[in-house]
Amino acid sequence: MIARLWSAHTTPALSDSYLQHFELAVQPQLQRVEGFLGATVSTRPVPGSVEILVTTYWASFAAIDAFAGADREAAVVAAEAAALLTDFDKRVRHYEVAIAEFPPVSTR
Repeated sequence: MIARLWSAHTTPALSDSYLQHFELAVQPQLQRVEGFLGATVSTRPVPGSVEILVTTYWASFAAIDAFAGADREAAVVAAEAAALLTDFDKRVRHYEVAIAEFPPVSTR
């Protein structure tokens, strides 16, 4: 399993809007890509903004390539998402997941 990590910043006022965008627009697109395994979106307050960390999980680099295109490390950020962010990574990071356990937890 490959983890694809991307981070961004937004304002406290827009953080809920970004999370809603992810749930309503991004997740449905990801779920249509063969080899997509799941995603987490983490947030933390930092002085003057909210940091967002998006981690998507993939079965293979071939699945990531189907999503991201030829430059797999290029961030895929729709204009609608960019409008909700004050800054975001233009490049992503990939990690091979060595150990993972995901208990069934829902906070929303």
